[in-house]
Amino acid sequence: MSKSTFRASARPHGRRRAAATTRTPLARIAASISDPKAPGGRLGHRSAVVALSLGLVAVGGGAAATTAGDLGQTASVETAQAALPAENTAENAAARTAAEQASLREAAERMKAAREAKAEKAEAAKAAAAKAAAAKKAAAAKKAAEAKAAAARPVNDPAAARAYAASRLAAYGWGQDQMSALETLWTKESEWRTDATNPSSGAYGIVQALPAGKMASAGADWQTNFRTQIDWGLDYIKERYGSPANALGFHYANNWY
Repeated sequence: MSKSTFRASARPHGRRRAAATTRTPLARIAASISDPKAPGGRLGHRSAVVALSLGLVAVGGGAAATTAGDLGQTASVETAQAALPAENTAENAAARTAAEQASLREAAERMKAAREAKAEKAEAAKAAAAKAAAAKKAAAAKKAAEAKAAAARPVNDPAAARAYAASRLAAYGWGQDQMSALETLWTKESEWRTDATNPSSGAYGIVQALPAGKMASAGADWQTNFRTQIDWGLDYIKERYGSPANALGFHYANNWY
């Protein structure tokens, strides 16, 4: 029986080498201290402690640097995060300020509109008062003009004129018997009309005075007031003829007196 040419894979002799591990600087220092073959190995106890302490310090420094870097990054993040609320607060404050200013503008506009409305109302009231005062003044002026015009118009009231003449006879020492002669005389002259006017001579009034202005001695209203005309006429008859009967007799003879 021939031997098989196939051989099992040779197995490595001895123990497997442990996988290499990465040691920290502190571990290497500790190993060098304990290994007598390592350079400087088997240091004294005190030297070992010092060396170990130095290693710890070195390692701690690296950790501290790492921690400081982490803290710096954390602070930067926190600062950025803190800036966000500040920005939001500024935006909110600006928005509130804008809203307040808008509200103030609206209030100012309302106040302005109210003042303008009040001024317009006051102006309208003033205009209405002025219009009413002007109307009142015009009415008063019209009334005064009407009164003046009425006063300027002669009052033609023959019955009232006769009654007044009869009441004045006694003041001149005449009896009522003279009233008949007086009534006939002035009926012939004017029909007892206050505004009677002779178109040819210009004689005027109940007594037909000529010129008419002579009656002004009895009163300024001689053109319109029959009483003023009668008073002047009775004075004239008394002085010129002595009585109404004598004046009537002269009139019959001359057609004037």
